Amino acid sequence: MNGKLKTAIILGATGLTGSILLELLIADQRYNQIKLFSRSAIGFDHPKITEYLGDLFHLSDFKEEFMGDEVHCCIGTTRAKTPRKEVYHKIDYGIPVAAAALAKENGIGIFLVVSAMGANPRSPIFYNRTKGQMEASVLLQSIPKTYILRPSLIAGKRKEKRMGEWLARQVMKVLHIVLAGPLDKFRSIDPLTIAHCMIWLANNSFENKIIRSDEIRVLGKKYHN
Repeated sequence: MNGKLKTAIILGATGLTGSILLELLIADQRYNQIKLFSRSAIGFDHPKITEYLGDLFHLSDFKEEFMGDEVHCCIGTTRAKTPRKEVYHKIDYGIPVAAAALAKENGIGIFLVVSAMGANPRSPIFYNRTKGQMEASVLLQSIPKTYILRPSLIAGKRKEKRMGEWLARQVMKVLHIVLAGPLDKFRSIDPLTIAHCMIWLANNSFENKIIRSDEIRVLGKKYHN
């Protein structure tokens, strides 16, 4: 293996995509340190992992510890889990934007964040508008390698039950038969594919900063090459 070993930062390592990303980074020999910033512990130890537990609404408190080669932001919540809009906005907008600002301040040149299909700062839908505003604020930091992933519905089992997402997945199973060609981007996507894509982007160059769901699948396959 050639090159300097890397330090990756993950926000949201206890979530569906973040936990899979963590497993991949542990196994990836290009990384010798993984820093986790979260409210709760992951529940196991590993020589590569250092956990920093605290209030992510005050991420700047971790300024000295927030050092590394790349940031993977997998933070996100749902309206069902966080019904209060002001709290929802603080999580889905505030934390990623604060992480990007801190990364810029500390000279971290790679920033990846999981957004959502339909993100639009002018959307009448609160969820889509929040994601779009987050994307715009992250891009304003002008971090050299900024990648915003916009996956469609993320498949996979979560720790908490989300009835709305379960029903949507059942519908998507049927729709997959007809979602081809230009409609391919609407297919549900596996969190492993998203994690593969994030690591590939962190270690390669790609011309687009906004990565659509169909592009995530294509780039995710490159991880094995």
